[in-house]
Amino acid sequence: MEATRAEVCAGAIADAFAEDGEIFASPMGLLPTLGVRLAKLTSNPDLLISDGESLLLGGVPPLGEGADVVEGWIPFRRVFDVVAWGKRHVMMGATQVDRHGNQNISAIGDFERPKRQLLGSRGAPGNTVNNRTSYWIPKHSPRTLVDQVDVVSGVGPRRAKAAGAAAARFNDIHRIVTNLGVLDLGGPDDTLRLLSVHPGVTVDEVREQSGCDLYAEGDVPETRSPGLDELVIIREVLDPKELRHREVPAETTR
Repeated sequence: MEATRAEVCAGAIADAFAEDGEIFASPMGLLPTLGVRLAKLTSNPDLLISDGESLLLGGVPPLGEGADVVEGWIPFRRVFDVVAWGKRHVMMGATQVDRHGNQNISAIGDFERPKRQLLGSRGAPGNTVNNRTSYWIPKHSPRTLVDQVDVVSGVGPRRAKAAGAAAARFNDIHRIVTNLGVLDLGGPDDTLRLLSVHPGVTVDEVREQSGCDLYAEGDVPETRSPGLDELVIIREVLDPKELRHREVPAETTR
């Protein structure tokens, strides 16, 4: 059974949460939610997950379906308590991520006169100085992986260290998963490092589709493809409507 690119991405997202243990997972978006729920059913059953609104889930419903088993109440105001406490791993989207791991979801263009207004910083500053943070980028391109973001929303480690111990103490940019590969900030001076390329993608392709330098150590491995049991869970349990392919097209990885 051959995995599609979207399924490889879901597996990579699940792997980002696999070793977190009992922690509140906050995926934002379709593929992050699929990946987190896959992790809950496979590599990390101790994850705490919610419906994204106000309910802690005891079960693991399919994408787009309501809660099947509810085990707690976590309205938005209580999420801020969890953010401050720190036992949380959030995966956000990013319009831009730069080579030092700063994220932009605020605006495109010069800060004084931006060309495009986006969401605004919202919870990104608090997430990145208090909680483990990962990013999902469904379209890896020179416009999304950049040398320097136009506006800093989420804070990378270099900037957090410059701001002092309070900002740097819990700053943890864990993974950046894109439709082409998986990265972290393990490069020199906390810069982007290419950890793996998805099946069917080359390192040269990833570099060509990046607007900044990427560090790589030796031969970059291939992102693992989900196993048969994971593919069955994705296709028959979590996403039988194939919503994943709306975000990443359904071509197979070879």
